[in-house]
Amino acid sequence: MERSRYAGLFQKGCAVVAALFGLLTVFAGTRVLTGEDPGYVVFRPLLIYNTVMGFMYILAGFLIWRSIRPGLHAAAAIVLLNLLVLVAVAYLYSAGQGVAADSVKAMLLRTGVWLALWLSLAWVGRRAS
Repeated sequence: MERSRYAGLFQKGCAVVAALFGLLTVFAGTRVLTGEDPGYVVFRPLLIYNTVMGFMYILAGFLIWRSIRPGLHAAAAIVLLNLLVLVAVAYLYSAGQGVAADSVKAMLLRTGVWLALWLSLAWVGRRAS
C-alpha cells in the first residue's frame, strides 16, 4: 500500500514537471514568434516545432497525471521525436546551415528532460505493478 502511494505521488510529480516544461516552452516560443529577439539566430522551423511540442508536453502531462500507461507512451513518442529533431539540428549546425549552438543545446535539454521523464515513468510503472 505504501509503495503504490509513493509511486502515485511520483507519477503526479512527473506530470507536473511535464506540464510546466510545456508551459515554459509555449511561453518562450510564442514570445519569439511574436517578434522578440532571443539574442541568437532563430531557425524558424525549429521554433515552430518546439512551440507546437510545448502544447504536446502539456497534453502529455495531463495523460501522465491520469494514467501511467498512456503517459509512458506519450513520453516515449516525445523522446523519439525530439531525438530525431536533435540529430537533424545537430547535423544542420555542423554543416553551417544557420542553426545556432544555443538551438542544439536547447534540443539536447528538451530531449534529456523527456528521456528522464520516460525513464522515471517506466520505473514507476514497474513499481506500481
